[in-house]
Amino acid sequence: MASSNTPSAHTAFTELPQVDISGLRSSDLQDRLAVAGQLGKAAREVGFLYITGHGIEPALSENLKARTRDFFAQPLAQKMRYYIGQSVNHSGYVPEGEEQFGDGNIDHKETYDVNFDYLPKDGRRPMLGPTQWPDDDAFKRDVKAYYEAALEVSQNLFRGFALALGLPEDTLTKLVTTPPSQLRLIHYPFNANAPQDRPGIGAHTDYECFTILLPTAPGLEVLNGAGEWIDVPLVDNAFVINIGDMLEVLSNGEFVATSHRVRKVQEERYSFPLFCACDYDTVISPLLDAKEAGNQNRYTAINCGEHLYAQTIQTFQYLKTKLEQGEIQMPEGSKGLSSFGYHSGAQG
Repeated sequence: MASSNTPSAHTAFTELPQVDISGLRSSDLQDRLAVAGQLGKAAREVGFLYITGHGIEPALSENLKARTRDFFAQPLAQKMRYYIGQSVNHSGYVPEGEEQFGDGNIDHKETYDVNFDYLPKDGRRPMLGPTQWPDDDAFKRDVKAYYEAALEVSQNLFRGFALALGLPEDTLTKLVTTPPSQLRLIHYPFNANAPQDRPGIGAHTDYECFTILLPTAPGLEVLNGAGEWIDVPLVDNAFVINIGDMLEVLSNGEFVATSHRVRKVQEERYSFPLFCACDYDTVISPLLDAKEAGNQNRYTAINCGEHLYAQTIQTFQYLKTKLEQGEIQMPEGSKGLSSFGYHSGAQG
């Protein structure tokens, strides 16, 4: 564990490690520990990795891609019928320009955001409730099928990361029952005449514990410990995993969220990140006893759902407007954007 009071940089990696996680489904603890060791090494040294052996059938991914292409091919007026600003749980269509990170640049993408689809009336929160679905049975069927399969992978990874931190295997999964874990269906339109530095999405870390990403084309870049942006090429039947803010806190900085971005795309690109969070009311604080290592906890506790909500308010225009008009308030103790992780200042 690092001894400084701020997150340390990762190594000067030039490519992402690859881990076969099929062993996490083994009944043999030694198999699971072997995979956990690889996960921990990747999380400490890089903060990003590829996973294979995840168990998601290719047909589920292909159906997700097909439904997404069909939806985004519609006229804007049709897509805006499901505008995210009219939802009760921050779900639905996000038009280009709605989302903006702290560097002041507008993201050149459109998305459809799908949440846990929490249907009971009790326990609803600003980021947890019934998903706003389009009037398309095939879209709902195929997107939900992929979401559920990816959520199962996330449970295996939560167990693996717990073992990698030397914690009981169920330490994290006990905190994940009805999580505000969001699947984003992202479309990066191709524009050959756009400036070279036109960002698809600006540099940022992810808010949640970790992200399971399925991309269809190159474009993702990751910041290494030398302050260099490293390309993340596609790997057949592999998903990209990255550490987020909350796992950085839970690990007391042993795992560090890494800044990443999508630059100008060279072809039409779709991307499907599932942002894996703990339950809404989970208090996120270091789980490791840092004092035994001669270190002090470097993080104050945050509420999982309120942190997500605060970061989202600062990013989405419709929520910024509601905040300015006094319709909503920032949660108490809210942190600014990019409050965690390794950024180096090299955001261009």
